[in-house]
Amino acid sequence: MNLLPQSLLTRTVLLIALLLTVSQLAWFQMLRLFEREPRARQLAVQVVSTVNLTRAALLTAEPSKRRELLLDLSEREGIRVYTGLPAEIMVNPPNSRFLQLTANAVGSELGMDTQVLVQREDDGTTLWVSFNIEGDEYWIVLSRARTERAFPTQWLSWGALVLLFSIFGAYLIVSRINRPLRRLTDAAARIGKGELPPALPETGSTEIRAVSRGFNQMTDDLKRLEADRALLLAGVSHDLRTPLSRLRLELEMLNESESLKTGMAQDIDEIDAIIDQFLAFARGNAEETEAECDLNAIVRAVRERYARIGKPMVLDLADLPPLALKPLAIQRLLVNLVENALRHGGGAIEIRTAVNRDNAVLAVLDRGLGIPECETGRMLQPFTRMDSARSGGGSGLGLAIVDRIARLHEGSVKLLARAGGGLEARVELPLRGEPHASDQHPESSA
Repeated sequence: MNLLPQSLLTRTVLLIALLLTVSQLAWFQMLRLFEREPRARQLAVQVVSTVNLTRAALLTAEPSKRRELLLDLSEREGIRVYTGLPAEIMVNPPNSRFLQLTANAVGSELGMDTQVLVQREDDGTTLWVSFNIEGDEYWIVLSRARTERAFPTQWLSWGALVLLFSIFGAYLIVSRINRPLRRLTDAAARIGKGELPPALPETGSTEIRAVSRGFNQMTDDLKRLEADRALLLAGVSHDLRTPLSRLRLELEMLNESESLKTGMAQDIDEIDAIIDQFLAFARGNAEETEAECDLNAIVRAVRERYARIGKPMVLDLADLPPLALKPLAIQRLLVNLVENALRHGGGAIEIRTAVNRDNAVLAVLDRGLGIPECETGRMLQPFTRMDSARSGGGSGLGLAIVDRIARLHEGSVKLLARAGGGLEARVELPLRGEPHASDQHPESSA
């Protein structure tokens, strides 16, 4: 499972946010490193000053009153001084870089015989510093309020605020840069659906302008090609059908047997049908506008058309929500499937509709020889026939037109072997909305 976001905008913003976060953390760590030595010197000055003042006070006091002075310093100034290191106190040499720098600075000022020890407690660190007066050893105790470094929370807060503003600014900048790409993506998607989008604005950076200019040139070329194609198809349709119309007229005037005339008329009709398929495949249906349609109503209309010429069909229709369809294209799709079933199938033809998860299903079923599973993909290609399995006429474009129309609706076509023999041509079209409550399925493949 890929947890990375798929959007270029989101990925870029996340990468910038990661870079800014790493930069802020590195900056904060550098601040701590550069601040450590000045802070150690500052603490050493405080320690030396406290020791010197305490020593001076004790030296000026009479020996008999020194104990009383120590009590007075403890009560008034919060400075504890011991005549010797208490046995119950657990002290160790400084083991952090900060306290080592402090001890070295204190030793250089008070003399290298000065001892600096650390008492670790649950509520913090206490510093013990020794000094001598007339051969007597004294220990001055500095509480954790003096020895511990204050955490620079104000810098951290400002850094977090700057990071948030930087990420927001990065989002605005990347979103602006990404806007032309999004327009280009939308336009490319419309071309993929057979539409011709309007020209893209040729603004932005040099690279974006070049891409937009190239895309607009491609769109203009496609428009000219589409216009030429439409003109060519109109000419081909006229030039081919005019001789066929003359042939029909001349056929009616022949004094030949009715069976011969009937056969020739059928040949002309087949040629006309093949021309229709050629033109339908070449034109496509991109120019038709989508509308909300009732697929079942289209199925019933096609069934009625064939019923009038003596070709009844069995319908099995489920309740379907309205679908966004190109109605004429869907009607052509269904007619091609029905014609394919009539030409190659056997027995009654059945048309089914259903809802399968988030797709509407349209299926045409026959009882012909079917198509081997290994050939189903090939049969959707243009000008492909498989007379060895499903004999008959045709141009080999019927299923290709069905596949093209299905893909035009972002759907798919499946050719499935039917249980008991025959073929199920199943078209799945997206509902483009909430899935329907029903979950009815056409007959599944064998």
